[in-house]
Amino acid sequence: MMIHKYDELGKANYGWLSTSYHFSFANYYDQSKVHIGSLRVLNDDYIEPNQGFDTHPHSDMEIVTYIVDGELTHQDSMGNKRKLGPYGVQYMSAGTGIQHSELNEGTNVLHLYQLWILPDRNGHKPDYGDRNFSDQMIQNSFLEIVSSEKGKGVIHINQEASIKVGEFDSNQNISIRLEDFKYSYLVVIDGVVEVDNNIIGKGDAIESKESYHLTVKENTHILLIRTNDR
Repeated sequence: MMIHKYDELGKANYGWLSTSYHFSFANYYDQSKVHIGSLRVLNDDYIEPNQGFDTHPHSDMEIVTYIVDGELTHQDSMGNKRKLGPYGVQYMSAGTGIQHSELNEGTNVLHLYQLWILPDRNGHKPDYGDRNFSDQMIQNSFLEIVSSEKGKGVIHINQEASIKVGEFDSNQNISIRLEDFKYSYLVVIDGVVEVDNNIIGKGDAIESKESYHLTVKENTHILLIRTNDR
C-alpha cells in the first residue's frame, strides 16, 4: 500500500485552471508515477468561471470526467453538446479520433476529476455518453458509475476497470476489495479516513494491490478506481 498526499502531487496553476496530477502529465513527470494498471491519468481540476479547455483532439483513450461542484459544458466533433452538474459523469471513447471542448460557463468554480484509462485495444469507434447519478447516491454505500461489464446499468468502457463513488458518515468501516482486479486507487474527494493508523485527508490517495479496510473519521466523499493491466 502507498499513500499519496495531496501536497506532494504534481501541481500546475494556469490562472484559469488549478490542477493536481496524480500521475505524470503535461510538464509534470515522475518515473515512479506514470500509471497504475490501465489508469493513466487522474487530474484534480479546478476551473474558473467562463474558462476551460478549448477544442482539442484525443485518440485511443477512454476518458471519464466526474463532477464534484459547478457545471461542465461539453461539446464535441460528433455533435454532442451537454451540460452536467454535481454527480454528473461524462464518458468519451476517443478511439480513432475525436475533438472536444470542456468549459465552465457557470458563475462558480468548477471542480472535477478527469480520468484517462488505456483502452483494451486501439482503433475503437469514437463514442460519447453522460449521466447524472445524483438521484442514485445512497449514503454509506458505494455506487458503481463506470464498468467494463455491459448490462449493469452503468457507463460502459472499453477496458477491464471499475469506478465507484460514495459518501460516508463518520465512524463507518469500509472494506476496499480488489475482487477481480489487480490494483485499486482511492481518492478522498472530501473528508478524512484512517487506514493502518494513517490519516488520509482531502485530496489524498491510497494506492494498493491488496484489499484493505478503512475507518471514516469525518463525513467523507470517496472516488475508487480499480483496474487490471492493459
